[in-house]
Amino acid sequence: MCYSKMEKREVKEWIGIILLAIFLVVIIRTFILDNRIVPTPSMVPTIQPGDRLFVEKITHRFKELERGEVIVFVSPEQSNMKEDFIKRLIGLPGDIIEIKDSTLFVNGEPLDEPYLAEPMQYSLTERKVPEGKFFALGDNRNRSYDSHEWGFAEITSIKGKALYTYWPISRRKYWK
Repeated sequence: MCYSKMEKREVKEWIGIILLAIFLVVIIRTFILDNRIVPTPSMVPTIQPGDRLFVEKITHRFKELERGEVIVFVSPEQSNMKEDFIKRLIGLPGDIIEIKDSTLFVNGEPLDEPYLAEPMQYSLTERKVPEGKFFALGDNRNRSYDSHEWGFAEITSIKGKALYTYWPISRRKYWK
């Protein structure tokens, strides 16, 4: 079977396009944007199990993290989990966290949390977030395996911030 020069050039062009596409996907997924399927109800009602969302991986490296952001991070060793976690960032280094009478206090001030599934049914004695660490909780506090159980996580473990819930379509949402 003999191919013409035109056919060979076309095949080379297609191979080049496919290799470029693969390269771009790897770069984007590694450094810029990733997608996640939420496996648990720990963030209900904000995020439902099975929701699919994009996680952006850049801004947290150049801009300070803000309390209240929904983040994705490597599960801390003390959690004995293998999957990444998606939780709400509650405490930054130096913050003092306390939970009493179903209310979360950060630095002695009650935190307004309209996103909670229900009032917390547990308490947490005052704890100071160490340097290089953070404190994160799920919005479904009574059914979330989070910092109130396993403690602090390394800031360097943060992979990114929730950017956009894209599925199901009825729950599409841009995150701050």
